[in-house]
Amino acid sequence: MRLFKRVFLLLLAVLTLLCFVPHASARKRAAAQTSKRAAARTPKRAADAARHSREAADVLRKVMAVPEKEIPRDLLESAEAVAVCPGVLKAAFIIGGRKGDCVISRRTLKRQWGSPVFYNLTGGSVGFQAGGAKTDYVLLFMNADALKGLMGDKFEIGGEAEATAGPIGRAAGASTNARLTAGIITYSRSKGLFGGVSLKGVAITPDNDLNEAFYGKKASELIESRADSNPPSQVRAFPLELARYSVRLPN
Repeated sequence: MRLFKRVFLLLLAVLTLLCFVPHASARKRAAAQTSKRAAARTPKRAADAARHSREAADVLRKVMAVPEKEIPRDLLESAEAVAVCPGVLKAAFIIGGRKGDCVISRRTLKRQWGSPVFYNLTGGSVGFQAGGAKTDYVLLFMNADALKGLMGDKFEIGGEAEATAGPIGRAAGASTNARLTAGIITYSRSKGLFGGVSLKGVAITPDNDLNEAFYGKKASELIESRADSNPPSQVRAFPLELARYSVRLPN
């Protein structure tokens, strides 16, 4: 009887092992396939991040190329963060809307420009809008309070935060008190024309699919950290362009 029991238990153990091994192997194969897919996505996402940073840098370069129409440099120097939204599409007939990508760089603790963080811009409007038009937007966040909305899932300009059309030209910087009275200063550039614009009814939401793929962190973590680390080489174009037109303020 004892021998029979031992044989039975041994057979049960063998059967259990035979059932477990294929499942474990299947899990390992699935994990390996997931890792391969993630690795395959990473280069593409890095290329997307680099493209967004380059496009934002290009917009800023064009905006600052004409001294009489540029953003006053003392405002850039004083800004806590700068957002550039290149090529926002506004369309179409009767009911229109805006849709585009935004790149935001915040000052670090040492007042350098931090790694660009990726957001989306959307907004609606009602009325006759035949065809579509692309517009570049530049937003200056002048203090930490103005940035609070970027920590959440959705930040509506004209809702949670008021924005003011910004002055243009080097001469405007010395006389304006915009940085003292406005939390957010906004500009637009369309068909080569640039100027301050009152931006309302648009929402800025984090592109955490891209942020997490590239940095491994959400937008709110990146904006809040203010870490004094060099931006990754792939996305350095935008903070470098900001540094060209603004100087580090004394601590």
